[in-house]
Amino acid sequence: MYEFLRNLSPAHQVAALFLIVFGLLFIVSTIAFLLTFREQRNPVHDEIWQRELQHLRSLLRTTWVMAIVFWIGWALGETVATVLFGLISFFALREFITLSPTRRGDHRSLILAFFVVLPIQFWLVATAHFDLFTVFIPVYVFLAIPVVSALADDPSQFLERNAKLQWGIMVCVYGLSHVPALLLLSFPRYEGKNAFLVFFLVVVVQTCMLVQHLVSRRRSMPLVGAPAYEKPAGWLGPLRQRLFMQPAFAPHVSRSFNWTSWALGMVIASLFGTLLSFITPFKFGQALAMSLIACAAGSMGHLVMKALKRDRGIPHWGQRGVGVTGANGLLDRVDALCFAAPVFFHAVRWYFDA
Repeated sequence: MYEFLRNLSPAHQVAALFLIVFGLLFIVSTIAFLLTFREQRNPVHDEIWQRELQHLRSLLRTTWVMAIVFWIGWALGETVATVLFGLISFFALREFITLSPTRRGDHRSLILAFFVVLPIQFWLVATAHFDLFTVFIPVYVFLAIPVVSALADDPSQFLERNAKLQWGIMVCVYGLSHVPALLLLSFPRYEGKNAFLVFFLVVVVQTCMLVQHLVSRRRSMPLVGAPAYEKPAGWLGPLRQRLFMQPAFAPHVSRSFNWTSWALGMVIASLFGTLLSFITPFKFGQALAMSLIACAAGSMGHLVMKALKRDRGIPHWGQRGVGVTGANGLLDRVDALCFAAPVFFHAVRWYFDA
């Protein structure tokens, strides 16, 4: 099977990748659907089961949407992929700004951000002006935004308002623009396969976040088949206490973040990334290092975005489970990627001189 895939053309190899991804998603989605018919016997445990199953189905829906977006972007070419990520960036920035207070004096700056900065940034990506697109926002835009705000003649909370907008542009536009930029990097004997590199980044980061999420949720769930008040006997009790019952490291930011869940997510996702090295231009050691870099940046970025949500007093970027853009909390789904993508991109470009 491996030799058969190696003998395919790059385009056919990427097509095979998407067939495998969609096939796995179909199998998991079918299993999740069949589990909804599971007979209910214990009210307490079944309520927990149904809640977890509903959460799994929500994650699957998001995964389907992202997989379809990636497939459309690859099928229609690099330009269309850049446009698609530009639209995702637009909706994410709108979600960020809508849940943050603005004043009349911010209108010019907002127009500049949405209709000038964002299109120019993704145009620079599409035309492979890498040296300019990496400094366009951190240098020129960050200096231009406060100038435009000052010309609006509204000094009230001037620093806070401009810092909020600059941070939104940095995360939602600058960070996400590095994902389609991976499609334009050049590696020896890797022509036409850059979609694998994007797939590698997304899968590794999402695996890290998923493992951390599952481990942290396990802290608050009773063992299956045991009453909530009963401690597990034998060696399992101390092991679970050590792995799953550690206190949160930053409880005011995230009650679920602790070093155990973070370390397990980093290790498992990085090892998985190492196993995927055959679809990348990396060797085993390089794939492990790049996975660690992406996971560290993504997980820490996710924690930062949680701090921003706590500051805004909201549990999700989409209120009541529905995003203000109709994207069902889009920024919650891509916040780790917004931080991981630029760090991963520059690490790869620096090390391989791509």
